[in-house]
Amino acid sequence: MSFIEIILSSGRFSVDIALYTLLPVMIVMLCIMKVLETKGIMDIIVKKLTPIFKPFGLTGMSTFALLQLNFISFAAPLATLSIMQSRGVSDRHLAATLAMLLAMAQGNILYPMIPLGLNWTAAIVISIIGGLCASSLTWYFSGRNLSDKDNHSSDQASNDSSSHSGLIKVINDAGIDSIRLAVGAIPMLTLSITIVGILKAAGAVTALEQTLLPLLNAVNISSMFVMPTLAKYLGGGTAYLGVATDLIQQGNMSATQINTSAGFLVNTFDLPGVGIFLGLSYRFVRLFKYAIPGILLGILVRALLHLLILG
Repeated sequence: MSFIEIILSSGRFSVDIALYTLLPVMIVMLCIMKVLETKGIMDIIVKKLTPIFKPFGLTGMSTFALLQLNFISFAAPLATLSIMQSRGVSDRHLAATLAMLLAMAQGNILYPMIPLGLNWTAAIVISIIGGLCASSLTWYFSGRNLSDKDNHSSDQASNDSSSHSGLIKVINDAGIDSIRLAVGAIPMLTLSITIVGILKAAGAVTALEQTLLPLLNAVNISSMFVMPTLAKYLGGGTAYLGVATDLIQQGNMSATQINTSAGFLVNTFDLPGVGIFLGLSYRFVRLFKYAIPGILLGILVRALLHLLILG
């Protein structure tokens, strides 16, 4: 495949994800969030949840994002992040929330893995623990010098004139915002997928597999994990799900291995995932470096818990 063909293929795949995965989920979720916001329900829920999650560096709206990611899909919390930014949530809170989301498991991957033998209940609990570890490290250490002052109160009512708008206008506004966010994710997504395609075409993936095999054998880790890991971190959660399903069907991967590796292999911290989250706004690009230590800690905690509890 030529360089131009790789770019065109990556572009088609990115547009497919943006228009047929991100956009529908974001329209529905953003409509729900906008309605809750205009009716004042969101502010009530946020006020109730804020004291519980405040020690972890999170706001009440961050909890919305936590639930959306774990129980719906990776695209669901994008609407919440967009509203958090529009409400003027502080850099420090946004960085902690970003770290939490990138360290946790996404519902659209967890649900299809249940038939493969995944212990869903344990995976959800461990995912939330890892997310809270990620946000805490970001809030108290890596992002401690960021501003924690909101431009507008994120935990108090901020209903503007839109609160008096009709339902149709709320839905239309949510649709417009969803299209803007989905289209905005295409450049970063295309770039990340293009990089993956170039690496594959250049034989770098195969070379990396061969390089890692001796190290994996030395620490008694099955070489079977090489391809799923590369697929996950280069191609995203959906790519990992496809590879894992194929390995299970071939009898090369067991339910136990699915469970022990889920803490490391089921999260949004991969090239496409990072591209989608950072594509929301330049503000997230700027805050990403402060979130990285928390993300890594969260994934490490999840990996160890999966290994110890489900191994």
